Amino acid sequence: MLLYIHVPFCRRRCRYCAFASLPLEGAAGHREISAYLATLLGEMTLWGERLGRARVETLFFGGGTPSLLPPEALAGILERARSVFALEAAAEITLEANPESALAPGWLYGLRKTGVNRLSLGVQSLEDDVLRMLGRAHSAREAAQACDLARDAGIANLSLDFMWGLPGQGSGQSQMQWLRQLRQAVALQPDHISAYGLTLEEGTPLAEACADGRLTLPLEREQASQYLAGADFLESQGFMQYEISNFARMGFACRHNLGYWEGREYLGLGPSATSTLAGRRWTNPADPAAWRKAVRSGSPDAGAEELDLPTRLRELLLLRLRLNKGLRLQEWKALTGRSFLKDYASLIFPLQQNGLAATRRGAFRLTRSGMLVSDTILAHFFARLK
Repeated sequence: MLLYIHVPFCRRRCRYCAFASLPLEGAAGHREISAYLATLLGEMTLWGERLGRARVETLFFGGGTPSLLPPEALAGILERARSVFALEAAAEITLEANPESALAPGWLYGLRKTGVNRLSLGVQSLEDDVLRMLGRAHSAREAAQACDLARDAGIANLSLDFMWGLPGQGSGQSQMQWLRQLRQAVALQPDHISAYGLTLEEGTPLAEACADGRLTLPLEREQASQYLAGADFLESQGFMQYEISNFARMGFACRHNLGYWEGREYLGLGPSATSTLAGRRWTNPADPAAWRKAVRSGSPDAGAEELDLPTRLRELLLLRLRLNKGLRLQEWKALTGRSFLKDYASLIFPLQQNGLAATRRGAFRLTRSGMLVSDTILAHFFARLK
């Protein structure tokens, strides 16, 4: 089982972010953290008892900004996880962090002592004007400093997040700008790089600025050139693409996220966290008070949905076709009793002819060009789902 812990706090919300998060300010913020920790530990104990010390292979602190929690709080959470679950000795334990949080004196050394063995830094850009436009709190220099300090503290598995397709990366310069970013990223010597295309979320300041013309996104063809050229560059530097947006040196793919894409069961704790266990799925309330009430009730999964076969098949396609290794044809047949290649022959043939997909070694996969238009391809598969 995978274990995800959502930490809902942020110093301030980035201009592109629509995730559930709470501002962390003053005494009220400290009270919120105390209430959060008490409820989280209770929720963890509840599920430990219900699942009978289930084996946990990976643990991921996401957010929000998990790095706003002090190391002693993280240590307490991990101690409880080890007491109520069978947390594997070799478990991958990831924490997402903002660079400015990692610069706090002693924080990274304290983090390393808790047992966290993988750090994911939300860098997003190494250009200060872009960081200001995104509403990030750190500078490019601070991001580089955080990488150096993480290594000094003994973090041996370091991942960096970046964004492409940003406003201002246009006018024919998008590919050059993006490759410059990636060269700087590689120079920081991470083990893993996540490179996400910007998605404008409705109601965010960045979406509003693009809608009224104050900011302009690169043209679609410019975004395509960024993606393709960036992926080629990262692979030339030893970062193998294993998922649409993720690249890793040999042996450093994120085991937790791979678990999602491979359809493993997972338990989500904290406000707005989603779980999928035993063919059922539920999402915790995003509102902290409602989440606390659900945990106190002893039945936080009361509204769970049963995943029927059509839902499972859609998700099989959605998740496996994100991966470089694609969909194993035998997996489809095991669920449906049918041949994927025969059922979708009229769609698969033109995709392969146009270099968007390939079938080899018992799997159907999208090529890099196919990944670029995966949403459109998936929509065609879903429309023909039998």
